[in-house]
Amino acid sequence: MDYRDVIRILARAGYGARGIVYLLVGGLAALAVAGQGGQTTGSRGALERILETPWSDVLLGTMIVGLLGFALWRAIQAIKDTDHHGTTARGILIRSGLFISFISHGMLAVFAVGLIFTLGRSSDGPDAGAADVATWLMSQSFGRWLVAGVGVALAGAGVAHEIKAWKTQFDRHFNMPTRVKYWAYPICRFGLVIRGLVFVIVGTFFIMAAYQLDPDEAGGVAEVFTMLSSQAFGQSLLVLVASGLFAFGIYSLLEAVYRRIEP
Repeated sequence: MDYRDVIRILARAGYGARGIVYLLVGGLAALAVAGQGGQTTGSRGALERILETPWSDVLLGTMIVGLLGFALWRAIQAIKDTDHHGTTARGILIRSGLFISFISHGMLAVFAVGLIFTLGRSSDGPDAGAADVATWLMSQSFGRWLVAGVGVALAGAGVAHEIKAWKTQFDRHFNMPTRVKYWAYPICRFGLVIRGLVFVIVGTFFIMAAYQLDPDEAGGVAEVFTMLSSQAFGQSLLVLVASGLFAFGIYSLLEAVYRRIEP
């Protein structure tokens, strides 16, 4: 086994961990809408719910390995351009989104490590991550523009998700039997469309934070749920987004099994 085999194993574990996170986010939101004790939360809140399960430290430890593996794979994808996005404006934007994904999943893994050592919920709240990132970026030179750049990259990644779903571009990365494609591809496309929409909204939050010089304007998935719930037909929108994020979780689990990974 050489280093490429290790990267493949970590990447597949990472796709699996990401899938579990999105299954939890979507499932908890759906339960909340149905009044069955769930909650609308983001990735951190989903990890905190694992604390309520038996063997929570073992489960969180497994998730940490997967999330770190996924962060490593995202860094390789962004820097080495393993998916051949190129150096066009669109390619650079997609690779920037991959690099932001490397950072965000690394931070999520660190958050999970904190949960294991404290064996309790974070005092900062499960969804403070986006505002924390914006606050840190604002404190740097050209911080306002860095926050805006993150927003543009996230929104661009969201649009790329929509294109990937519309053109079924993910097919070129899959080595999946036809009988599986028949039921899996509609789920994959739906999940990508909804996650793309969420990314565009989150990117807009960051752009507004930069415009108003207020890092608290930045938000993640939890803030997307909060915003949607205040709209007309809010419950229906929450069901749609919860279902889509759950579908994206299934898509990620399918990637863990069937995606071609070439370090």
